[in-house]
Amino acid sequence: MRAMVISKARRNPVPGHFPARSAWIVKCAFALTLVFVSSCSGPLFKVKPVAELPLMPATAASVNLGSLSFRAAPLLTDEESEELFEANLQLAGLLPVRVEIDHNSGDAIEMKKVRFHLTDTTGTKWKAVPAKQAIARILKANGVFVYNPTSRKTFEQEFSAYELDLKTPLTHSEGRRQGFIIFLAPEKVPVSPPRGLVLTIEGLSKPAALKLN
Repeated sequence: MRAMVISKARRNPVPGHFPARSAWIVKCAFALTLVFVSSCSGPLFKVKPVAELPLMPATAASVNLGSLSFRAAPLLTDEESEELFEANLQLAGLLPVRVEIDHNSGDAIEMKKVRFHLTDTTGTKWKAVPAKQAIARILKANGVFVYNPTSRKTFEQEFSAYELDLKTPLTHSEGRRQGFIIFLAPEKVPVSPPRGLVLTIEGLSKPAALKLN
């Protein structure tokens, strides 16, 4: 009889004991989640505002096509990319090329068909990639796997602000437009300063080529 009482007591614990313990576990899990989220809520990278972009280097390659003029300069070192984006783009196999376009005179010029191609001294072609694809490679190469979605969205917006706008016409009233074209290394490996870079511009009345280094 005593054994039966003990057995029933084990099967029927004190009312409220387990619910209280479950509530405690839930509270702890919630607290840990808050700590985790807050630790990941800061910016992924501190991107310098576009307005603070320094002047184009005096040594930048240039070409005058009449109604438009182009200047271009690559960011060859990780120090240069980290100064702007606080991220090592070269480690991600990316080479940013800064492009500046001046509208010299005349009507608005459609830019949608303009394409930029990059080759190195061996004749190897580098592929231009959109900002979103570049961002995915930057996060992976820099070991950023856990983050708050809002932080990533902020980084995407700030990084994409540097992308050269080729969707809208360039007018004489706008005068100058600048931004970056991001190129992916042929083997998708970390970039060491390449030599003999040539940037080719197509999609206008006549093509042009700029020797970048």
